[in-house]
Amino acid sequence: MKNLLIIGFVWPEPNSSAAGSRMIQLIQLFLSHNWQVTFASPAADSEYMINFGKLGVSKVTIEINNSSFDDFVKHLQPNIVIFDRFIIEEQFGWRVAKHCPDAMRILNTEDLHGLRKTRHEALKKNKKFQITDLLNNDTVKREIASIYRCDLSLIISDYEIQLLKETFNINDSLLHYLPFLLEPITQKTVKNWTTFSDRDHFMTIGNFLHEPNWNSVIYLKETIWPLIKKELPMAELHIYGAYPSHKVTQLNNKKEGFHIKGRAENSKEVIQNSRVCLAPLRFGAGIKGKLTEAMLCGTPSVTTTIGAEGMLGEDSDWNGFITDSPEKFAIAAVKLYTNKNLWQQAQQNGIEIINTRFQKSKFSNSFLKQVDIILGNINKHRANNFIGNMLNFHTLRSTEYMSRWIEEKNK
Repeated sequence: MKNLLIIGFVWPEPNSSAAGSRMIQLIQLFLSHNWQVTFASPAADSEYMINFGKLGVSKVTIEINNSSFDDFVKHLQPNIVIFDRFIIEEQFGWRVAKHCPDAMRILNTEDLHGLRKTRHEALKKNKKFQITDLLNNDTVKREIASIYRCDLSLIISDYEIQLLKETFNINDSLLHYLPFLLEPITQKTVKNWTTFSDRDHFMTIGNFLHEPNWNSVIYLKETIWPLIKKELPMAELHIYGAYPSHKVTQLNNKKEGFHIKGRAENSKEVIQNSRVCLAPLRFGAGIKGKLTEAMLCGTPSVTTTIGAEGMLGEDSDWNGFITDSPEKFAIAAVKLYTNKNLWQQAQQNGIEIINTRFQKSKFSNSFLKQVDIILGNINKHRANNFIGNMLNFHTLRSTEYMSRWIEEKNK
């Protein structure tokens, strides 16, 4: 049986974040092809983490800057190691390369952290984001280096694939486009959706620890929701998300119809019972889980160009409206909320997007095929990646000695 080791930044929580759902999709894909899967992480356990035992996955707690990992990975001898986010590759990549040199190393980017951070910095400076801004960002440099050091990187957005190729000249052979792996929306599914007339309220959802989500809630509170409320005085906005802090809960205001609901016990249920999803994201990267889940629940949405990024084909229409103007955003939200025909057409657009852009069957086989090709020709594949070899040469030495120094210091 082939052996897969996943090293996670955190333990996956599919009901808390899109990243958690994405990780479960990857795990289930390998399990369905009879791989033995081990999930290791230096993170503390969480009450909301997935039950690995039920999945048939081995769970191992590891430490950073500790040679105990060396013994663990040498004993496990995985065929493939997936690093969840570049930060994890920085910590453990050199150890895997040293003790399991034949193991294929895959970076699961989740989204391009450097892109998200650079956009955030531009927003804070009240300036328009430019692609050239990426070239001066240290997080971008670290992330691109990690991509080069790995044999393959999983990229969730076709926009990010294009960015990596055109701006950083990264070779096709090091990148694989793997969006969310979703089941199609069938007529049977549609029949079970709550109808327009039986739905109430606007909603938004997102882990409050994720900075783009928190920023969008503030943007709704201060700018967009007052415009909507002016047109629809009886309307309510219900805001769901994991890990709401005090600064989040204190935004709750019943008179304004602005309700902080916190963690949703069943996200699909609250989305499907709402009429319109609002996602005014002003920075971020990757594909937005709240928007794909809205489509899966038949709930039209209003979002920004960044919110919809990587989710539309050339001939696709959005599951509602896309606009970066707060005034136009509010107008679009009111239209969707009050116009049944417009709402139903938006719902159909969402079905089309899910069924053409995120088909599990379409992307799973091509990914596993590329994995098999690289595993069968790992030395040749690496020989064609000189920059990666160079970075691994220096990283193995500099990171190893730094890590060993920290380990001795901790003793």
